[in-house]
Amino acid sequence: MYKILQQHYENAKKLGVEIKPSTLKNKKIDVFKNYKKIASIGDVRYKDYQYYILQKGLEYAKERRRLYNIRHKNDSNLNGYYAKLILW
Repeated sequence: MYKILQQHYENAKKLGVEIKPSTLKNKKIDVFKNYKKIASIGDVRYKDYQYYILQKGLEYAKERRRLYNIRHKNDSNLNGYYAKLILW
């Protein structure tokens, strides 16, 4: 099971949404606005920015973030939007 970190909660709060562990098999987090689920973000098989910081350090995490942004620069759906702002 994926552990949501404090920074993820803080990022979600800035966006005006709530987050909870996902009910979907391979997703990390479900995003809610006004008590309605609006997105499922993150794949449990991959790390995200906060986990890279904890496990490999800030410089490595920044490089992974840069590469993530390159890969997902054309994402225009809600899942991609919230994943970028909450997880990365």
